[in-house]
Amino acid sequence: MNALKSVLISISIAAATTASLPILAMDGAELYVTKTCVACHGKDAKTPILPIYPKLAGQSPDYAYNQMVDIKSGARSNGMTAAMKGVMHLVNEEEMRAIANWLGTLN
Repeated sequence: MNALKSVLISISIAAATTASLPILAMDGAELYVTKTCVACHGKDAKTPILPIYPKLAGQSPDYAYNQMVDIKSGARSNGMTAAMKGVMHLVNEEEMRAIANWLGTLN
């Protein structure tokens, strides 16, 4: 019984300690690479592989985020979004926000 009590106390302390730690922001630059954005939009987000793909560097974070949300949901579905629709399952809303915020920091 004492062992169980010790384990429960340890779990409680760990949970309390973890709860007080700040949540680390996601790294938009890293996500841009790992979520395959770089494959079409270029390493610097300024040199897409095809001229018809948009340059993303310097976009307003809200605009970039809303575009990703609309493409993922299907609200935006024109010929230009077909390529992105196939990869949008790779990102969740928090990751989209981090990528969009990072893009907004680029010139």
